[in-house]
Amino acid sequence: MDYVPHRKAYIDRLTAEATVLLKGMVAIPSPSFEEDAVCSHICDWMRERGISYKRIGNNILCGPEQVVRSVGDESRDGGERRKCLMLCAHIDTVSPSEDYGFNPYSPDYQEAAKIIGQISGRAMGEEDFVAGIGSNDDGGSVVAMLAAYRYFMENPEECATDLLLVLSCEEERSGKGGMTGLWEDLKGKVDYAIIGEPTGMRAATSERGLLVIDAVAEGISGHAARNEGVNALYIALEDIEAIRRHKFSRTSARMGEVNVNVTQINAGTAHNVIPDRCTFVIDIRPTEKYSNEEILNELQGICRSRLTPRNLKNSSSATFEESPLQKTLESLEIDTFSSPTTSDWMRVSCDTIKMGPGESSRSHKKDEFILKDEIENGIQTYISFIENFGK
Repeated sequence: MDYVPHRKAYIDRLTAEATVLLKGMVAIPSPSFEEDAVCSHICDWMRERGISYKRIGNNILCGPEQVVRSVGDESRDGGERRKCLMLCAHIDTVSPSEDYGFNPYSPDYQEAAKIIGQISGRAMGEEDFVAGIGSNDDGGSVVAMLAAYRYFMENPEECATDLLLVLSCEEERSGKGGMTGLWEDLKGKVDYAIIGEPTGMRAATSERGLLVIDAVAEGISGHAARNEGVNALYIALEDIEAIRRHKFSRTSARMGEVNVNVTQINAGTAHNVIPDRCTFVIDIRPTEKYSNEEILNELQGICRSRLTPRNLKNSSSATFEESPLQKTLESLEIDTFSSPTTSDWMRVSCDTIKMGPGESSRSHKKDEFILKDEIENGIQTYISFIENFGK
């Protein structure tokens, strides 16, 4: 997508500062539920630049006073307001794998340039990227959204909506202290949202949900030599085969069929004992055509094993029909797709898209990185989108 190269010096400054901030964030370990230090670092950075914010736990909110002030307080401020667009990205990370080719928190950039050059297939200078855990997922979106928010804070006449920036915690582990808890106060105050995740600045207009089911098959133990008992493992295998062959009848135009996979199985205590219990795990990626309860009930109907969901709240999401978000994407010729991965989108109920710098294929893997050019493009794209949104 081509943009008029307006305000180049301005965007260059925002990109340079965003890159420095991101390197500082990467240097602070911030796995889910341990975001206090990185949250404080971002708050200090904002304070130094005169950016007003409200910290709620390890979440940071910036935006319309009547929205931000009411979150976490008993008093609620109503009254007239403009439509509100939320920019949301998460500050927590997963833990780094043990096979990183460089220090995931304090990379040697000369060495990292060689490794990332091999991964990307292009010559890489030390200033061309930010490396380390969380740089791509989701630090790139955090700093790009913050830069775009700063731009409109300094140029409010160029934005037709109220902007709310939310930097959330506990996203990777679906914690209650992140967007799950925040949305209880934000619901009804936020009209539209962009969830920042590494999508290459393509826009996801739908996102599969997540339903994980623990299954238990029960039999009767006995001695294998005498062929005694009822083998729970065989019951589980029959159920797994039934699940493998089962087709959900409703197909999503955006996402296709419901994806179902059995990913774990466990049974038995000794080679000569018929197992009386076999457990297995089912990973399901729903579409908007089914609720998680409907999927659970349909699978239970074809299984002898007892099926127990871990969580029924991680539902699929889709941008509303006739959405102004979709219309803005079309006007800017931004590519759209259906995302197979979950995000904070499943925790909000307003009209939403998912879009951010970086690539999903780098997430949760060793030698994570994001290119400086990707951060710059993210800032520019967010600014252009917000400028055109609602027009």
